Amino acid sequence: MGGVNDPLASFAALRTDEGRALLESVRDVEPSQELAVATRLRREHPADLVSAALAQARLRQRAVAKFGADAARMFFTPHGVEQSTRTSVATHRARRFCDPVELGGLGVRSVADLCCGIGGDAIALARAGISVLAVDRDPLTCAVARANAEALGLSDLIEVREADVTDVDTSPYDAVFVDPARRGGRGRIFDPEAYSPPLSWAVEAARKAPRAALKIAPGVPHDAVPEEAEAEWISDGSDVKEAVLWFGTDTPAAHRATLLPGGDTLVSPRATMLPDPGVRPVGRFLHEPDGAVIRAHLVAEVAARVEGGLIDETIAYVTSDTAVTTPYATTYEITDQLPFNVKKLKALLRERGVGVLTVKKRGSAVEPEELRRKVKPRGAGSATVFLTRVAGAPTMLVGHPC
Repeated sequence: MGGVNDPLASFAALRTDEGRALLESVRDVEPSQELAVATRLRREHPADLVSAALAQARLRQRAVAKFGADAARMFFTPHGVEQSTRTSVATHRARRFCDPVELGGLGVRSVADLCCGIGGDAIALARAGISVLAVDRDPLTCAVARANAEALGLSDLIEVREADVTDVDTSPYDAVFVDPARRGGRGRIFDPEAYSPPLSWAVEAARKAPRAALKIAPGVPHDAVPEEAEAEWISDGSDVKEAVLWFGTDTPAAHRATLLPGGDTLVSPRATMLPDPGVRPVGRFLHEPDGAVIRAHLVAEVAARVEGGLIDETIAYVTSDTAVTTPYATTYEITDQLPFNVKKLKALLRERGVGVLTVKKRGSAVEPEELRRKVKPRGAGSATVFLTRVAGAPTMLVGHPC
């Protein structure tokens, strides 16, 4: 049996009737209240159990951003909260796995989820009706994943196995999903071969399966993408969340940008991707491509849709003369173009009565908050300022969203 400092024993204690009651009682405790609450509860409960309950309550509060209302019923580890996929992204991926149209006419009904963590992806897969083998080598992580499957009523569809993923036979399953660890003792890992397991191992595991998906960092070098894989970059609320390498889809050797929550998706075979659009003078409209589009190197496809060109060969802003909009970029009407000059900008904003100022930047060393402090916006009007380069020159573009 584990001792008082055994994480598995502490977690097991949280799942007893006493532990569950404690968790419920500290659910809404604010950080400033923790000391007083802990002191009071330790008069009636073991100190270790009170500490574990308060720590779990904090993790649940953090997890709401990723798991929504489910977070209140789930269990977490600090690493699990950090590394897990948010529900919207996991649901999108599960839909691609099980949709026969998305995967070339064969819907996936069973998945081996390797490096499953606390079970976020397994939960989304199970909710899509897929049977899941969830594998992780860490005993506590496996215990948490089992508890989450039980808490959400998905135990019949999720089998959690404590094992090294490299020892697991995935041949009985329709598909493989691998989410390698991309954080180490010193923070984020940027070299795909330093993932645990390495990307090369994950790719070979994917190639042996009828269908597969590998979750990777969105900044992965494009030359690390296997020739036969579809590479998908996913954003949620304009914030790029992850990239996925898909094997066995009906769009192999392609780049895809998917924008959640709407689900708009832009895809282009790598062999026919458009060349970079040319640079042209700033027109009446400026289009800011979504981050997933930029990561997928599909800015040229957006430029073609809006009949525009780049404002600078190194900047992912597209300009056009007509108000053609696209879900893959946010469109602004540009009213002013100024060489970078804080005094001139301040005078212009004061003249326009701009008090609500949004500052965006690409290709500028100036921080938005620094500029905001200097221009001191006042008034009832609003505007957006882009700190950028136009044909190599530091420039300020002023406008507003269309």
